[in-house]
Parts: sequence; structure tokens; C-alpha cells
Amino acid sequence: MFKILVFIFLIQIVYVSAYTLRMILTLKGQKYIAALISMGEIVIYVLGLNLVLKYLTQPSALIVYAVGYGLGVLLGAWIEEKIALGYVTVKVICNQMGGDVANALRDKGYGVTAWVGSGRDGDRLVMEILAKRKNQKLLYQTILELDPKAFVITVEPKQFHGGFWTRSIKR
Repeated sequence: MFKILVFIFLIQIVYVSAYTLRMILTLKGQKYIAALISMGEIVIYVLGLNLVLKYLTQPSALIVYAVGYGLGVLLGAWIEEKIALGYVTVKVICNQMGGDVANALRDKGYGVTAWVGSGRDGDRLVMEILAKRKNQKLLYQTILELDPKAFVITVEPKQFHGGFWTRSIKR
């Protein structure tokens, strides 16, 4: 029975991790990769469910199935975080009105669009920066090194058109 419980546990972790990745890929527009993952996912799901139903009289089988599901969610989220698909748009509002912050970010390879905004306490430099999601933490750290009081908002764009980034995104 121990081997069966371990198999149920492992199969559930693999299934739910695949499910999590498939959902994220679908949301990111990677429908063909998501479809391939879903084919393997459904085979794994049927095998795991079949095993649990065979041992339904054993509460340990259901408990292991549920624990495997929870750990599968965590593992799938961790994997997605590591591969960090997609892009982020970072809006930065800083007190430094010169172009020093924007130029320093451009020198590091980021595409920066900047303009002057009017805040409660006067004019502010407003910047929008598009970056790969895997570079998000480094960009955030760089911004705070350049202006520790900067106001930073990050959003995930869903669609792109125009600009110098579009050529490199389509590759």
C-alpha cells in the first residue's frame, strides 16, 4: 500500500503542476504549448483518479491525493515564477526632473518613455518602461538605486503594437 500512496502523491504533484503551467501558458497566449501539456495532463489525471477510486475505502489514499494536489499547486507556481514568461510595464514617478534616471535606465538597455507630470507638490518625471518579466526584480532594484523615493507600479501588458520593442518581441 505504501508504494501506491507514493505513486498517488507523485502523480498528483505532476498533474497539478502541469495544470498550473497550462493555465498560465493559456493566459499568456501560448495556446499550442498549453494544448500539448494538456494532453499529458489528462492522461496523468485519469491514472491518478483511477488509483484513488480503487482505494476509496482507504482514507489515506484520499489524504495523499489532496496533499499531492496542494504541493502540485506550489510546485507549478514556483516553476512559472522561475521561467517568468512575458513582459511587464513599469510606471515610475520620481521627484528628479532631470533626465538622469531615464538616461541611466536607457544605458542599461531598457526602453524608457518619459514625460513631465503634475503632482500635488509640483512637477514629477513620469516614465514607462517595458521589460521582460524575468528582469523585473533587477529593474526594480535599479530604479530604487537611482531614486529611492520613486513611486513604482508594475502591470502586465497583454498586447503590443508599434515601438522599437515590437520587432524583438515577435522573434
